[in-house]
Amino acid sequence: MTKRMESKYKIDRRMGENIWGRPKSPVNRREYGPGQHGQRRKGKLSDYGVQLKAKQKLRGYYGNISEKQFRGIYGEAIRMKGDSGANMIGLLERRLDAVIYRAKFVPTVFAARQFVNHGHIKVNGRRVTIPSYRVKVGDVIEVKEKSKELALVLEAQALAERDVPDYIQVDGNKLTASLTRVPTYTDVPYPVQMEPHLVVEYYSR
Repeated sequence: MTKRMESKYKIDRRMGENIWGRPKSPVNRREYGPGQHGQRRKGKLSDYGVQLKAKQKLRGYYGNISEKQFRGIYGEAIRMKGDSGANMIGLLERRLDAVIYRAKFVPTVFAARQFVNHGHIKVNGRRVTIPSYRVKVGDVIEVKEKSKELALVLEAQALAERDVPDYIQVDGNKLTASLTRVPTYTDVPYPVQMEPHLVVEYYSR
């Protein structure tokens, strides 16, 4: 088990929010942070602290991707036309691991990274093992035939806690999905409020 997998619920507790909307989140029982001093960390945040928390929350939501990768996405977003925060969300939602998580092929975004790494996903008929692979509108993403009966896949499809957003078209019988358009911030079904504009402010200091 990787460090990122182990720290999944620590992210929730550090943020004080159930950022994936999972029923088992420890935040549902106690909202303070992890560790023996967790209950004493409720001080008022500075502007920098607010921006940092927004960045850590968004980065954590997408499987706690590395700082280097996340900064690279920011760099790409500010070079694009339009609102940089919205551009960041569009780029994050086009990651292959994010798309298969949204399509409910797997129960968590952490499982999505592992699922892709282990070669269970094809894009346009070709196996792809890079979780950060950038999905294009119209690409056909499918679960390999041998992987369709995995317990992980069956568990994800039975989840009632989230729905497939309308910018992803899914065939539940064939286990295929396609991105129909690049989503805007308001399209994305975040269980908690994300603040991409604060992330832009953090990096542009």
